[in-house]
Amino acid sequence: MSAALPPQQAEVVARTVTAIREHAPACEAAQDVTPQAALALSQSGYPRLTLPVEAGGLGATLTQFALAQADLGRADASLALILAMHGHVTGSAFQGQSLPPALLDAVAGAGVRGELLNALASEPELGSPSRGGLPRTVAVPDGTGFESAVWLVTGRKTWSTGARALRWALVSAATPDGRVGRYWIDLRGPGVRIEPTWVDALALRGSGSHDVVFDAAPAALQTPPSGAHPAGSAWFWTAVAATYLGVGEAALEALGDYARARVPTALGAPIATLPRVQENVGRIAADLLAARTLLLHATGTWDAAPGAAAVPLIGAAKAVATNAAVSATDLAVRTAGGGALTGTLPLGRLLRDARAGLTHPPGEDAAFTGYGRALLETPGPDTH
Repeated sequence: MSAALPPQQAEVVARTVTAIREHAPACEAAQDVTPQAALALSQSGYPRLTLPVEAGGLGATLTQFALAQADLGRADASLALILAMHGHVTGSAFQGQSLPPALLDAVAGAGVRGELLNALASEPELGSPSRGGLPRTVAVPDGTGFESAVWLVTGRKTWSTGARALRWALVSAATPDGRVGRYWIDLRGPGVRIEPTWVDALALRGSGSHDVVFDAAPAALQTPPSGAHPAGSAWFWTAVAATYLGVGEAALEALGDYARARVPTALGAPIATLPRVQENVGRIAADLLAARTLLLHATGTWDAAPGAAAVPLIGAAKAVATNAAVSATDLAVRTAGGGALTGTLPLGRLLRDARAGLTHPPGEDAAFTGYGRALLETPGPDTH
């Protein structure tokens, strides 16, 4: 619902949605981000959305980011997720001040120029970094200590959303003494190659989430190990929740259009007149509205008082939103019947894409356990 956004943000979101709808089919067919799509995302203005106004951006709050990402997710999950990654890295870095000043300047410059970025952390052996573990990717200084001018990064990162569309990456890597830092790497620079592993994926085929391989790739800017700031979880979980909520809403819209247009000869009226179809549409719509309401309540709680106390509710909202998207797409396919199996409806793609939402952290167990723990330990308005 970009109508709830300030005019400048709404204009950028509308332009981005148009670009996504134009380029998504070609990306899905290519099973990668096409150069044309990458350029359109870069030129959309969206990379500035979550950048503070004083840094040259549009200054979106977490709630505004959620509204924007839901719009993008309705257009196409694959390309929306690329921008979700850029948006959450930028928003959390500035709100949490979790990067050194020089690195914040680099992130801001990338956003202003429309150069897409992502944080690359997942690895083949490591799995999701949210579950803990030391990365196999290593960073070796060309001098000594964290004050070294240049670090050389070697390793492999998986699930690198939008790999070919990215210009920059914050890469998690371990130092020789076993500490973990993040390194700012130009993905078009030396020592970097993209390995096309995202082929015949179950979901998000247009996202080009290939492996990125580093071989002594230079990183002139880095952030030393530090404690995680709650903004990191708040912005990432919101980015994921909103994007997949949009997928579920797209399924509801597609089902509604089909139900109003489909007139079987035996019925002599649109299938939208059938009580069972009406019931299913009502179930889907109510489930998605509940998920949207919870998500915006959670982000609004964060915007009012950003901090650790607001994070568990966002985690629960993420779990509810992604589950709602899965339920919506499944029931939409069941309701549409055989028509859902054809390429004339987008329900098959939406069904597959919605499943990807379940794989992003936090998982259901962690999300609801974290929220329940917060309620039991500190009951009060900050946690619900």
